[in-house]
Amino acid sequence: MNSKRNSKLLAAVFLVLAASPAPVMAKGCIKGAIVGGVAGHMVGHGKMGAAAGCVVGHHNANKTQPGASDQPDAPQNR
Repeated sequence: MNSKRNSKLLAAVFLVLAASPAPVMAKGCIKGAIVGGVAGHMVGHGKMGAAAGCVVGHHNANKTQPGASDQPDAPQNR
């Protein structure tokens, strides 16, 4: 019975967040949560796996690429 209540609560939270007008910075979180949830489910900790997967996926998506710079190239004066 508690599981059914948790599922309804999770669905309600998801719908509220999906309908929110503010932009959400969830880049990488969804894919990480899916992978983490499946892996966590295999060992009996699906929700913890999904949360950890979201954190790791978000972190990996925000890593800068080697050699990439936020600053524009300096003009060449000759």
